[in-house]
Amino acid sequence: MDEFFNLALELIEASERHERYRDLECINLIASEGLKSPAVKEMLRLTMDLESRYAEGENDLNGHVKKRYYQGQRYITVIENCVTDLMKKLFKCNWADVRLVSGTHANLATFKGLSLATKNNKMVVTPLSCGAHISHDYTGLAGMVLGLVNIDHAYDIEEMNIDPDKSASIIRAAKPGIITFGGSLFLFPHPVKELRSVADEVGAYIVYDAAHVLGLIAGGMFQDPFADGADFITSSTHKTFPGPQGGVILGNIKDERTEEAVKKIQYAIFPLSTSNTHLGRLPAVGIAALEMRVFGGDLARQTVKNAKAAGQYLYENGLKVLGESKGFTESHQIAVDVREFGGGGVVAEKLEEANIILNRNILPYDDQRNRENPSGIRIGFQDVTRRGFREEDIKYLCDLMLQVIKGKRKPSEVREEVIELRKEFSEIRYGFKSVKEAIEYLKRA
Repeated sequence: MDEFFNLALELIEASERHERYRDLECINLIASEGLKSPAVKEMLRLTMDLESRYAEGENDLNGHVKKRYYQGQRYITVIENCVTDLMKKLFKCNWADVRLVSGTHANLATFKGLSLATKNNKMVVTPLSCGAHISHDYTGLAGMVLGLVNIDHAYDIEEMNIDPDKSASIIRAAKPGIITFGGSLFLFPHPVKELRSVADEVGAYIVYDAAHVLGLIAGGMFQDPFADGADFITSSTHKTFPGPQGGVILGNIKDERTEEAVKKIQYAIFPLSTSNTHLGRLPAVGIAALEMRVFGGDLARQTVKNAKAAGQYLYENGLKVLGESKGFTESHQIAVDVREFGGGGVVAEKLEEANIILNRNILPYDDQRNRENPSGIRIGFQDVTRRGFREEDIKYLCDLMLQVIKGKRKPSEVREEVIELRKEFSEIRYGFKSVKEAIEYLKRA
């Protein structure tokens, strides 16, 4: 067999092994990964023809299809409009766009559109070291692609949050066109409400990156960005919101100013940054929105309970869990300083050997050049919660982690217990078991 065919065979075998390894043999604590229900997975399989189709064109100010440049769109238009309206109703807003293929794409279109609307290339953001996503930063999308000038919010390390008073002064001095909240290391609600009036003073739009917490928002267990004063929410659809990979932008058209902003964002989506919008994911996004309407409150509540329980237990057993004075977290994730045990990179690799999957993470006080082995690890609980873990199960999992982190047992010894623990949680909760079950629920509703 020549090298080409060997590579194809290796590809198939690695794909099969990955499904078994990550889905059946590991416990996933990556804070940026979600878990789809059987119904969402089934919907993806049922709509595979959509994966081959195009739907370039323009949307109206309701977020609905206005004009398309391809034929064969009659059902694609219905699908996109339905998913758009489901997201609008779930998040209580009057405009949405579901054509984005990722959360980063949502940020790209929003930042570009608002910079066009304001004719202002300055944006105030959380420092990258304090939890902002790379797409917010001058070293990433915002700076290197869009050419935006980043000015950092003031950040209070003790509070693990933006300092609203100091940031107000920064915003008044900088006069940005965009003020961004949200991020990737995101333990507590950001002070959107406290800084809304300052945004109005300088004429800035507020963008809230909810990629990590969108499911918690849907479940009523985190701040409501719109109620607090955000103009736009950007997000992915595959973290605490448990749909397929993709992106969304949400907003409210309230006046001429916000209408102009929406028009510019839509222009930034098409034609500036989008051609194929990966249509195959859209029906599954809609089913995930339905699940969030039906089960989202219980899922979000238990996710936060599990994160808090882990923070408390690890803290009581000798780890430095950040945010201790505030209960460690109000979201799905916690941050732990593990310098004492070799650093975040070392600890993450040891836990991976034990089939416990999480990621190293820079903490606000770290040397930003030390990205391979920073002080911290970030631990997320949305996956295990959906598998049925509750507080006592989380404590047992934390015991296994502590044994590895503190060097009391070899990772290879713990791995077998992890695999056995994973087997105990084979059913995905807080969702529909099939599309048929979803249909039956809808007929009764």
